[in-house]
Amino acid sequence: MEQVRHAVETGVLQDGDQMPGIRSLAEELVVSHNTVAKAYTELQHEGLLELRHGAGAYISAKRRVKTRAEQMQRAQIKVAGVVEWLREEGFSGEEIRRLFEAQISEMDEAARRR
Repeated sequence: MEQVRHAVETGVLQDGDQMPGIRSLAEELVVSHNTVAKAYTELQHEGLLELRHGAGAYISAKRRVKTRAEQMQRAQIKVAGVVEWLREEGFSGEEIRRLFEAQISEMDEAARRR
């Protein structure tokens, strides 16, 4: 489900794209077809998939999702700027990763306390 969401957000999957059939995807992922069916149903409830009986599953990326893709692109540009600045300041990739992870953890912890 996360991969489908990410692919839609980044524009890899677009409105109208057909998804693999439940059985074929289950075989490819080596999971139960019930697992794939449940995931497809949940993605349908989120508005990311349209299930057409007898015809398959299709991406249903409405304007909201496209807006999310645009937000992701803008965020990626901002993150790239911060990373570039940190590199110029002499931080390694691992140090930068730890800074980001620590900040996210701190913010998640603060949100849980509320």
